[in-house]
Parts: sequence; structure tokens; C-alpha cells
Amino acid sequence: MDNFKSAISGVFRRAAEAFQTYPAAMGNALLFALVSIVKIHMDWDVQQEYSILLNSLQWAMAVGAIWSLTAITGANSRYNTSKAFAGANIFGFGVTAVTFILLYLFGESGLDSDYRYLSSIAQSRTSVAIAIGAVVFVYLASFPREESDFSRAFLMTHKAFFVAALYGIVLMMGTSGVAGAIQALLYNDMSNKVFQYIGVIVGFMTFSIFIGYFPDFRKGVQDPRRQELQEQPKFVQVLLGYILVPILLALTLVLLLWTVRTVLSGVESSFVRLSGIAASYALGGIWLHIMVTSHDTGLVNFFKRLYPFTALVILAFEAWALIVQLNDSGLKVVEYNFIMVWIFTVISVLLLIFLKQESHRKIALIGSIIAAIAVLPVVGYHNLPVRYQVNRLEKVLASEGMLEDGEVVPASTEPDREAREDITDAVSFLAYRENKNLPEWFNDDMNNDSEFEDTFGFSKTWPEPDEEIPREYLSTNLVLQSGFIEIDEYDWAINFRDYYGSEEVRTEIEGQRGTYSISWQSDKMDIPKLSVDLDGETILEGDLESYFEGILESYPPGSRTPVEAGMEDMSLVMESDEIKILLVFENIDIGLDTTNNRMNHWFMLAGMYVTEK
Repeated sequence: MDNFKSAISGVFRRAAEAFQTYPAAMGNALLFALVSIVKIHMDWDVQQEYSILLNSLQWAMAVGAIWSLTAITGANSRYNTSKAFAGANIFGFGVTAVTFILLYLFGESGLDSDYRYLSSIAQSRTSVAIAIGAVVFVYLASFPREESDFSRAFLMTHKAFFVAALYGIVLMMGTSGVAGAIQALLYNDMSNKVFQYIGVIVGFMTFSIFIGYFPDFRKGVQDPRRQELQEQPKFVQVLLGYILVPILLALTLVLLLWTVRTVLSGVESSFVRLSGIAASYALGGIWLHIMVTSHDTGLVNFFKRLYPFTALVILAFEAWALIVQLNDSGLKVVEYNFIMVWIFTVISVLLLIFLKQESHRKIALIGSIIAAIAVLPVVGYHNLPVRYQVNRLEKVLASEGMLEDGEVVPASTEPDREAREDITDAVSFLAYRENKNLPEWFNDDMNNDSEFEDTFGFSKTWPEPDEEIPREYLSTNLVLQSGFIEIDEYDWAINFRDYYGSEEVRTEIEGQRGTYSISWQSDKMDIPKLSVDLDGETILEGDLESYFEGILESYPPGSRTPVEAGMEDMSLVMESDEIKILLVFENIDIGLDTTNNRMNHWFMLAGMYVTEK
């Protein structure tokens, strides 16, 4: 028990000492927590006004915290002088300042919005900066060679993360439980923001536990904890060697069988699904190979010898699938990421084959370089796929005579299906990119169904589904087009938009003939029903069965993206001798589960307009 108490107290003591050991890292973390508290305190509308400022500060402090940790570790392990220590801390805060300036001045999204906010590429670049900083930290922590290596430093970092996470979860559960009890028993009006404040404080404490977990890296100092922290606990050895290794070997067998099937029948799997499996196998295999470096069992040794060679075989056939995909729809973000993972994996497994354990530091370096390239201008995932798809679209339009003097002209005759599919696919991809380095003739409105048809002279055309691949879930999702609604002949507007459920909703209107009681009932399984009573007598009653069947006929369920539909499809008039009602739907969502032969649907009203005859 004394040892247990000593271990617990040691964790929190070292967390407190982290301010002295890594002042710049803890300073950035503290500033991050303070900005988070300010954001929580603000109302949402106010917070949105300052979105780019607050988010730039937080991202900059996150980058600064990791690079401060890395710089201080490097200064301590290489020099161990007060001058180097001070320089590392100044460097850490300098990274924060530079990152903030770059994000605030150049990181704004190009998409139209009422507020300024950070673009996805800016956030991706800062995420990569954080990841590279963490890799450099592990690299520095793997020296000197007589005390450590990359795999042991890699394991130590994992242990620090999971120990900190465990303490953080326990702290969060305990403090939130106390706050919840106070809210329930003593102070019912307590704001839910209290739980968010608690989360920020616990997050800061968790980070301090994380960096306080590491041993003393100072040059000339031998910390006895270091060897202990770099050793794998028994349960980790069992988890890696007797659970994860057999799982990865089984996945290897599955992928090898897939390669045989590919040779015999060609590529049949969805590329998105294949790329996800392949990336998980490649990155997971390299990670596991590094983690079991020190293991010396028959199964693990077999895995370490087998994985690099089987990975090369599988990667060769994955390249085949990639080429098929590129020929089909060209380079997009998924394909770009897959190429980067493929390059990294090929280089890594070759290094594992020829350099064995000595390859780990080089693999980390290669991974950092590839990650940096992926977010760079011109060659990154943000630019290269866009340029490729623009060139693809221009080529198709030019071949069909639809691009003249820098302007798109509607097709005089409908192009063949392949050209229509290529144009639809490219336009849909480009319309949702934040990169606005697009031709002058292109605008995002082209992706609107009606605008697309007006621009190109034909409606959107998607690839026909493969009849051999059964789909378990089909859907129709209609969205009302933007525009005005003529309601000059109606006297009242009723809003039921916030209603969701199966209970009946009723409202009353005082008219010339008496009191009209209007009832609307809708849930996900039954067709919506509308009924109207006049002074207790039903004058209009009916469901939307025929309207529902008309929607299914015009827009049969399929695997499709939301479709914008006009007022003629998204409205319905119901009337009796006494009253006339216009129903306008904002969204109609119909789903068909073919496995269980079950259909659900949801009709969301944009408005209900009523007039007395």
C-alpha cells in the first residue's frame, strides 16, 4: 500500500515539477487552457466573431507546447547548460508567436461566411507541425545510444500518454460527478459550462502529468527511472506479442488472398474501403514492428521477418488498384493520401529489410518529410488534386466543344454517358474545395442541380450502381432550393419546424367562421397526417400517401447525395370547402432498409400557410 501511495504521489509531484523542468511547454499549455476558458465564457455568437483569433491562439499554443518540450529535451540532452536551456524556452515561445501570426494573417478560409475562421488546410498544417514535433521529441529522447534507442523511447512515450490519459479520465469522472451532485442536490441553476471549465482544468493537469512522466534527460545525469520507463510491462508484452501480432498476421493472410483474387478477376473492391484497409495494415504493421523490436518469441520473430516482404507484395497490388482508380476518376484527396502512405510504407519496409532495428530513426524522418510535403503549397493535398481535377474537367469540356474563349457553353447535343459522369464528378469535387485558385469560368453554384443543368446543358449524371453488389440501405434526400415562396393568397403562417416525434401537435386559429384547430402528426415510420377541425367538426383530414408515392416515383431511393428540389416537388396544397393549406417542406428524407424490408421517412416542414375560403 505504501508503494502504491508513493507511486501516486510521485506522479503528481513530477507533474508539479514540470513547470520547472519544461517552463515554456507548461506556459503554452496554461495559456491554451486560459483561452479555452475565455471561449467557454463567451456566448456562441460572440465567440464566432472572434473565431479566427481564438482558434489561431489555441493552435499556436498547442504547436508551441510540443516544440517547447522538444527543444528543451534537445538542449538538456545535448548541452545541459543554463544558456541552452534559456534558448530552448525562448525558441518555444517564438514558435508560438510565429505560428499565431501565420495562422491569423494567412490561415483564413476562402469559403463564404459571415465570420472569419481558420481553413481546414491551416489546421492540417498545424496538426502536422505538432506531429513532427512529437516525432523529433522521441528521436531526441532515444539518445544516448548506450541508454536507449528509438523503439524504447517510442514505447516510453506511449506509456506516458496512456498513464496521463488514465489519470485524466479518473479526475474527470470524479470532479464531474461531484459537480453533478451539486447541481442535482444543492444548486439546480448551476450552468452546464461548469463541466466545460472542469474539462479544461483536467486537460491541463493531464498534460502536466504527461510531460512530468518522462525521466531526467540532462546530459551527464543518469536517471534510474529511465530504464524502468523504457521496459515493457508484462501485460503490454502479452497484448503486442500474443494478440496484436496474430491479428496482423491474419490480416496479412486476408490481403494475400485478395491479391490472388485480384490477379484472377481484377479489382472489385471499393477503392475507399481498400485504401482504408491498406493504410491501416501498412501503418499499423510498421508501428507494431517497432513496438516488438525487443521481443524474442517464435511468433514475433516470424512476424518481424515476414511483414516487410508480404507488405511489398501487397503494396504492389494496391498500386494496381490505385492505377485503376486514377484512370477512372483521377487524383482526389483519398487517392493523394493513399499515394503518400504507399510511398512511406515502401521506403519503410525496405529500410526494415536492409537495416533492421537501425532503420527506426530513418523511418521517423521519412514519415515526417512525407507528412510535411502533404500539406505544402503546390504539391500538397490541398492543391495538387484540385489542379488535376481542373485539368480533367477542362479536357472533357474542350473535347465536347463546351469550353470556348474561357467560357462554358451548354452542350448542343448531349455528350455520352462517360463524359457526363466525368463532368459531374469533377464539378462536385471542385465545388467543395477551400482552394479558390480555380478558373474564372468555374463557380460553386455550378454544383446546384438546376444551375448545373443550365450551365452544361444536361442534368447531373452519376455512375450506375453495380448490379452485382447488393446495397443494404437506399435513400432519397431532398432539400428545398433557396428562393421565395408566394404566399400572398394566404392569411396565416404556422411554424411546426421544431417539432420532432410521434405525438400530435395542434394549434388553433380564429377565423371568420369560427375556431380552426389544425393538427399535424409525423414520425419516422408513419406517413405524415394533417387534420383540421372547425368548432369541433372535422372539415379536412388526410395523410400524404399519394404525395409520398409521387416523391418516390420522381426520386427513387438510391445511394445518392442530397438533391435540391424546387417548390413544385417540395410543396403540397390540401383544401376543403372552408379552408386551403399550403405545406412547404424544407427537407424530405426517405430511407429503405432492403435487408429488413423496412422504410422510414422524415418530412421537415419549412412552413404551413393557411387561408380561409
